[in-house]
Amino acid sequence: MRRSRIAGAMLLAGTVTGLTAGPAQAQEYRYWSFWDGKGGSWTYATQGPATLRPADGAVEGFRFTVGADSAAAGKPRTAAAFDAICRDTPAKGGRKRIGIVLDFGTAADAPGGERPPKARTECAQVSEDASAGEALAAVARPLRYDANALLCAIAGYPKAGCAESVNGSKEHTSSAAPSAGAAEDRDGADDRGGGPSAGLLGGIAAVVVLGAAAVWQARRRRG
Repeated sequence: MRRSRIAGAMLLAGTVTGLTAGPAQAQEYRYWSFWDGKGGSWTYATQGPATLRPADGAVEGFRFTVGADSAAAGKPRTAAAFDAICRDTPAKGGRKRIGIVLDFGTAADAPGGERPPKARTECAQVSEDASAGEALAAVARPLRYDANALLCAIAGYPKAGCAESVNGSKEHTSSAAPSAGAAEDRDGADDRGGGPSAGLLGGIAAVVVLGAAAVWQARRRRG
């Protein structure tokens, strides 16, 4: 499982920056994607929320989506408009304001038995050195993680599951499905050629480091 370990290490380090489209009809996964609203338009993030430290006035977006790579991931459907999101939050010395867009996806994206909440925006007022992940945690709890510190749910959605493969994909549907409790499969790939494509690895990398940072912060507080 050497390749799987390498993929997992890349995710935890947040070093996956090249987001490329996977092969046609590749296995699709249901997961939270992370977007940067710099300049008022959405761009698939190339850093994880735990390492990205946006300046005052930035907008960051999270979209629950189904896809095999970044090219297929759905963008947040709310505009990356800081003035509209943070107009009711006055500036404060020693703090910065980050607009947060939460798009819970469509009914077709939702896991069985769940309905996506309505999209919403929040204005996080956080310390000047706060990361995008800390801004998210300030306004969108509860957050849920898996054993590998992968961000699985925002504001309690979805209730279960984490970056699960979607049934019905035309390639690798059965052989590449992540095994229950198999950390290496969930981290990104298996030795049979299945698992998320490079683009999806980038998307998961964008959120997995947020979970790793949260675990580290919790341990530091307990210490």
